[in-house]
Amino acid sequence: MNRAELVEKIATSVGLSKAQADTALAATLDAVKKELGGGGSVSLVGFGTFSVSKRAARKGKNPRTGETIKIAARKVPKFSAGKELKMIANGEKKAGAPKAAAAKKAAPKKAVAKAKKK
Repeated sequence: MNRAELVEKIATSVGLSKAQADTALAATLDAVKKELGGGGSVSLVGFGTFSVSKRAARKGKNPRTGETIKIAARKVPKFSAGKELKMIANGEKKAGAPKAAAAKKAAPKKAVAKAKKK
């Protein structure tokens, strides 16, 4: 899936125009970039965590010449998938409606059960 397809999916599932969905996606990505640029992390429960990892300076080899070269230390973006995302990727769970929607449906059933007991 590319960006245009993702924007279309967001627009369809939330009921926004493609322009609004694209703006929302761009704002989300910008927020993640700014946080990582400042050395922070972004954690989305059930999805994963975006963070910055440090790589130490090391020696490497030029594959063409075999010459030893120095590779400078640097920071790299890192993504660690959350438990729920891993389960979906492994086919152990199906991706479905957001948890908030499921919780709203479950709450009235509990209230009905309590009312029956009284």
